[in-house]
This record gives sequence, structure tokens and C-alpha cells, in this order.
Amino acid sequence: MRATSFPAAVAVVLASIASEAAASPVAPAGASSCTGCHAASPGVDTPIPRIAGRSAAETVAQMQGFKTGQRKGTVMDRLAKGYSDAEIQAIAEWYAQQK
Repeated sequence: MRATSFPAAVAVVLASIASEAAASPVAPAGASSCTGCHAASPGVDTPIPRIAGRSAAETVAQMQGFKTGQRKGTVMDRLAKGYSDAEIQAIAEWYAQQK
């Protein structure tokens, strides 16, 4: 039997968590806090971008930018630091499924 490297095993587990979160009608932990600023309804006119229906890759990239300090924000830079990479991925996948 061939041994699997630890990083590869972690990647498989994280991908599994993200795909389960995306398929779930229940929002993953942390996702509900987004709607405090990001409108869920497409009919709401706001300068804050709507994240429902946005590609998961785009949301992850934006969140990682805030988390690392490459992207400046009023509060998002501080909020993003509180999420793990797996949580960001799960939230992004779930919001991508929302219309």
C-alpha cells in the first residue's frame, strides 16, 4: 500500500468539507454574519457588493486578499482574519450556490 502525504490528505479533507457545505441548504458556520452588510436580495441597492451567486473562486480570492492585508477594507480585513482557509472555502462555496 502506498503512503499518502499529509498535505495531500488534508487537501482531500478540506475539499470534502467545502463540497458538503456547498451542497447543504444550511449555511456553514460564519456565513450568516455576511448578510449584515452584503444584501441577500438582488433588489437591494447598496454600494457593498452582493456575494450570493458570485463564483466561489472570486470570493475566496477576495477574502484571502483581506486576510493577508493585500486588499484594504474598512472592516473586511479584520473580519477575514477570523476565518480559517477551510471556513472561507466553505462559505464561498455555499454563497456561490445561492441565487
